[in-house]
Amino acid sequence: MAGETAAIVVDWGTTSLRATLVDARGNELENIETSQGISSLNKGDHEEVLTAVLAPWFSAHGALPVAALGMVTSRNGWIEVPYVPCPAGPAELAAGAIRRSLPNGSDLVFLPGLTDPLRKPFPDVMRGEETQVAGHGLADDATIIIPGTHSKWAKVKNRRIDSFQTFVTGEVFALLLNNSFIARGAAQPPVDDPEAYRWGLEEAKNSGAMLSLLFSARTGGLAGKLSAEQLRSYVHGMVIGQEFRQAREDGWYSEGGEAIIIGNDGLNDLYVAAANVFDLEVTMGKDDVLIRGALNVIRHTLS
Repeated sequence: MAGETAAIVVDWGTTSLRATLVDARGNELENIETSQGISSLNKGDHEEVLTAVLAPWFSAHGALPVAALGMVTSRNGWIEVPYVPCPAGPAELAAGAIRRSLPNGSDLVFLPGLTDPLRKPFPDVMRGEETQVAGHGLADDATIIIPGTHSKWAKVKNRRIDSFQTFVTGEVFALLLNNSFIARGAAQPPVDDPEAYRWGLEEAKNSGAMLSLLFSARTGGLAGKLSAEQLRSYVHGMVIGQEFRQAREDGWYSEGGEAIIIGNDGLNDLYVAAANVFDLEVTMGKDDVLIRGALNVIRHTLS
């Protein structure tokens, strides 16, 4: 193994493959990203694709261990890795990992996702976010928010991920914007309007009737109160605001409480603004939590 190079972390999703070469301390050395997501591959193609993508690093550094996570471990991916139930930390996630070898002799560790078996009406699931939470650290009890297409709110308790809940906020926003009469007429190209976004947050905070409130995006335009330039941000504020309202009602925080935002899905600033409206004090986690979490889990697996 040349220098301090320690491992490769592969975040393999539906539409892309992201690989990161890291040293023993979790510092990123190099990155590779391709459009070879699992949706573009046939069954049996995964090993050949991964070996080809990582070939330059194997040539330079030898048979490094590889951690693979994301949708590649789902039933539609390379190999389905069963979910590990909450509460769980790195040791439990490592115990649920599946270990294989690549043709060059590299250890290949498929990391599992996490399930919350007590969530109603059905157990909730995540793949990848649990690794981010583990990378953030489990030393202190906390509420963790992971913004995304399917946002996650998680509780860290007694050095484990104790429970979590998914909010399909990003998906609902995309549906409203692209396939709904509600948001028809939004300016193109898209315009981000912070004041209109906060307006939507405030409306969501003051109204629990989400299905009625959404129609205000239409009636606001008809009344000449909401412009095409404001429409997109107003709708975004309403749906993210409903996430915060419902998270509060489900006990994830109370007014004046604290939470930590991790991940970097381009939504963090919007979630900080929402937290401000809902009287939730938030701090930001580090950007490299996925890498650190993956290293932590594979160290437990390979030890």
